Amino acid sequence: MTGIRLASLQGGATVLGSETLDALRRTLHGTLCLPEDAGYDEARTIWNAMIDRHPGAVVRCKGVADIMRAVTFARDNRILLALRGGGHNIAGNAVCDGGLLIDLSLMRGVRIDPISGTARVEPGATLGDFDKEAQAFGLATPLGINSTTGVAGLTLGGGFGWLSRKFGLTVDNLVSADVVTAEGRLIQASATENADLFWGLRGGGGNFGAVSSFEYRLHPVGPMVLSGLIVHPFARARELLAGYRKVAAEASEELTQWVVLRKAPPLPFLPAEVHGKEIVVFAVCYVGDERDGNRALAPLRSLGTPIADVVGMQPFTAWQGAFDPLLTPGAYNYWKSHNFVELHDGLLDVLVSLAAQLPTDECEIFIGQLGGAINRVPPDATAYPHRNANFAMNVHTRWRQPSDQRRSIDWARKLFGDAAPYATGGVYVNFMPEDEIDRVASAYGANYARLAALKAKYDPDNLFRLNQNVAPAAQRPAA
Repeated sequence: MTGIRLASLQGGATVLGSETLDALRRTLHGTLCLPEDAGYDEARTIWNAMIDRHPGAVVRCKGVADIMRAVTFARDNRILLALRGGGHNIAGNAVCDGGLLIDLSLMRGVRIDPISGTARVEPGATLGDFDKEAQAFGLATPLGINSTTGVAGLTLGGGFGWLSRKFGLTVDNLVSADVVTAEGRLIQASATENADLFWGLRGGGGNFGAVSSFEYRLHPVGPMVLSGLIVHPFARARELLAGYRKVAAEASEELTQWVVLRKAPPLPFLPAEVHGKEIVVFAVCYVGDERDGNRALAPLRSLGTPIADVVGMQPFTAWQGAFDPLLTPGAYNYWKSHNFVELHDGLLDVLVSLAAQLPTDECEIFIGQLGGAINRVPPDATAYPHRNANFAMNVHTRWRQPSDQRRSIDWARKLFGDAAPYATGGVYVNFMPEDEIDRVASAYGANYARLAALKAKYDPDNLFRLNQNVAPAAQRPAA
């Protein structure tokens, strides 16, 4: 093996000889992959096709010892470092150009303890991996809405989905985490051990280390839940959204109701004449008894005359994967996002106007309903601060042909700009694309200064910088 050039933390490149690489290789239980090796392309290819980066080397970890050695190697040699879990983050922070990629995607173990009601999950596990194991015991923790999403990235950014109004964010259900620090040491963070780090991990992203294991609190859920879609024609979108606003404000915490504005995919329960036409979709999930759920859904079902109502009892795991066919890997994706306390009339006008101008068949606007248990947590209790938001909007552009890129991104930015006057100014970090570095401070609001101080304590040289990065306090320019 000859030496290789790796991107350095200072910019430029560091040349490492073959003996240095051989020494690292010998310590690993997993594998060290160079660009010509098997496994390299698999490790560097992630969900969003907009991200096409080529690391100089990849460590495919099989255990915590591999993570410790890879982090130490990067630190000692001052190499640019990226961490990959599920590889689903929209910004593509899971992969770097020229540096060292620590690939955790092979570490997918999930262990459920039904006696204590907890789960221990490795950082390469997906939501589908976690749900499948937990649902064998009729248990779950709040996660996202796409089963191929990585548990690690979802958690570190906050994490919300169908169960969050009832049980809180993913981070509100995190009990502890094992973390490999920038020093290459393994420590545990919990409410009683390294509590400051535990606070930062709950929403602060990948800024403080490589998490090798997560421990979660579980709740009785399923295995069957009342869930599904109610689909309406777009012609009545403004009226439907106004009705939804009232219904959502009065809904119980057991019921979560999201809105999706998009063109109808060729789903078998939709008439052929609707396919490819704009629609209004209410996606719902009720945590509890079926009869209670149907009563809770009555106000939403009273809005207009739907094209289809396919809400019924189904396995929770099936509902968690229901959107997977619309979010498969390999397409180009770009997102813009806002948080809202209320859905003002002006915002509804913006949504209807721009939803009538979707640039491709796969673009969509979704409004995720928050509130409930999420908002009972004080904003400074965790790094995730947005405890006043009742809705999160994701403007999701998705296209297959490079010629659609410019108009798709321009559409997303216009909708984002037109909706800004009605938003809180905050943003969920997991929805931020790579060109929103300037929004990191507003993503954390009043918690940002504490995060910067924490970063200075645990990662003063900013080794873990490929994320929605919080610079160490000492590195921030004076006001």
